[in-house]
Amino acid sequence: MNFNITQTDHATHIDWALEAVTATMLDWFWSNMEKCFLLWHPEEHEPLTWAVAPQHGNLVGAIHIAPQTWSDGTRQNLYIRFEDLAQVPADVKQYIEYHHCIVVAGLGFGPQSMENPDPLGYRVHQWQATDNGIVGRSSAIGKRKKETAQDGMVWAKHAVGEIGNWAVFLPQLYQLYRAVKNTAYNPFMDLSVTGRGENAYYENNFI
Repeated sequence: MNFNITQTDHATHIDWALEAVTATMLDWFWSNMEKCFLLWHPEEHEPLTWAVAPQHGNLVGAIHIAPQTWSDGTRQNLYIRFEDLAQVPADVKQYIEYHHCIVVAGLGFGPQSMENPDPLGYRVHQWQATDNGIVGRSSAIGKRKKETAQDGMVWAKHAVGEIGNWAVFLPQLYQLYRAVKNTAYNPFMDLSVTGRGENAYYENNFI
C-alpha cells in the first residue's frame, strides 16, 4: 500500500493506492461492514452492529455502531451515519473529486445521539479505478467536535491500518459473498458519483 498524509487547518487527508481491489468491491464493503469489521482492523476493532441496517440499493441513513480502541488508548463506541450527499455541508463536500464516494457522520456515543442533527464530524472516503486496482483519498473533518492536528494524526494512524487491510481480505470476501443472492443478507449500493465538489451527487437513483 502506498499512502501520503497531509493536513490543513480544516482537515486531515490520506491519499492512498491499493492493488487487486476494485471500485465495486469497495462499494460492496460499505453495505456489508458487519461481515468484516474485525478483519478491517483486527488490533483495534470489536464486532460491529447496525442501529439502522442498510437497505439494498440505498445505504443513505444507515447507522452502524463501531466499537474500537485507537493507539492513544481511547475506546470509542461511536454511532456513525451514512449521509445523503445532498445534505452534506459544502465545506465537507468540497473535497469530493473521485468517481466513487461515501460520506459518514460521527453522531456521538449512545442511541440518543441518533436524534442529534449536528454531527461531531465527518469522514469522506473516495476512490476510483486504476489499471491494477484503485486510488483514493480518506479525509477527517471536525465539526461540532473540533479536531486538532494531533487528533487528525491519531485518526490517520488508525485509518491507514484499515485502508491497507482492504487489500488483505476484501477481494476474497467479496468473491465468497457473490454466492449469496438474497439482497436482504447481501445488500449493495453503487456509490458512483457524478459531479465534483459541491456539485457531486450519486449517479444512480436509489432502488
